[in-house]
Parts: sequence; structure tokens; C-alpha cells
Amino acid sequence: MKTTERLLAATTDLWHSYYDHPFVLGIQNGDLDKQKFRFYTIQDYLYLLDYAKVFAIGLSKADDPEVMHVFAQYISQIMDSEMNVHKGYAGILDITKDELRHTKPALANRSYTSYMLACAQNGGPVEALTAILACAVSYEHIVKEIVRRNPQAAQHPFYGDWVSSYASPSYAQENVILCELVDRLTASYSDAQLDKLTEIFYTCARYEKAFWDMSWKMEA
Repeated sequence: MKTTERLLAATTDLWHSYYDHPFVLGIQNGDLDKQKFRFYTIQDYLYLLDYAKVFAIGLSKADDPEVMHVFAQYISQIMDSEMNVHKGYAGILDITKDELRHTKPALANRSYTSYMLACAQNGGPVEALTAILACAVSYEHIVKEIVRRNPQAAQHPFYGDWVSSYASPSYAQENVILCELVDRLTASYSDAQLDKLTEIFYTCARYEKAFWDMSWKMEA
């Protein structure tokens, strides 16, 4: 079993809970309260700033030029492509740069990103990748399930852009690159090392669930 297959297998039940989360179902059905999505958009913007820093720490600890190149690419992708989706919604939802600058991360958000940053600081490139992977891959799986259940979700006049961005072939390919890199770097890992990575991945998957809960409750 590849490392990423092992990680996903350890979180199957938890991931299925995402699909029926009221926030996710709201996007799927197109009836999510826009104030909840506004709260989520701001918090996810703040999350992505730290998410990019996790890649940056991984880059600083890598020796392999190929690994360094992957980390550098993803920093650019986050700060450009993903942030552009948020900027688009910021305009629609009247979220100003000043509000983004002065809003504090919610407690669940800060806890999540602090954990990811600690994994990267205390470990190496593999630990940074593992901490990142739960978010990256779960969004792909969530949106695939949204589209499977509601093929018209990507055409929704408001939530369609969000669905389309994570349902795109390019986003899926980015995850393939991450997963293949994790599998390559951990090919000779011991069970003890893999258990440590599984703990990191599972913890981040739990934080993903907490992030959806936080967004649904608009809980700062």
C-alpha cells in the first residue's frame, strides 16, 4: 500500500462526514446562507496565508531541487490561483482589504494552522507535505461528491465558481503531484515513521471538520 493510500484509508469515515456537513450541503444545494459563506471566505483567506507558509518552511528544509521546485510552484499557485477565487468573492460580498487585514483568525482556524506550522517546523519536507495534504485532497473529494450528487452545482450563479475551481482537472493534477511526491519520499519509511505521518494526516483531517463546523456556526 502506498503511503497516501494508507493515509486516506485511515480517514475514510471522517471524510464521509464532510459530504453531509450542513455547510457543504448548502453549497451543493445552492442555499447556503451567504453570511456564513462570507465568514468562511474571510477565514479561509487567513488560513491560506499560513498554508503558504507551511510550503515555505518545507521549501527551506528541502535539499532535493525537484522537491524545492514543487514547493515553490505551490506557493505561487496558492498566492495567485486560489487567492483569486477569494478575491472574486470578496468583491461580491463587499469584503474590503482593510477587513481582511484586521480580522483575526477564529480559534479553530488559528489552532489548525498552528498545528500545521509546528509539523513543518519540527519535521521536514515530508511532514510539511502530510500536514498540507488533508486540506488539498479533501477539497477535491468534497467537490467531486458535490458534483456527483448535483451535476448543476458548478453552474450555480453564486457558488458555481467555488465548485468549478476545486472540480477542475488542473486542481486534481496538482494533488496528483503532491501525492506522488509523498509516496516517493516515503517509499523506504518504517511502520513507525508511517504511523507518525498518519497521526499528522488524521489530526489535520479532524481540523478540516472543525473548520466546516466553525464556518457553519460563524464561530470566532
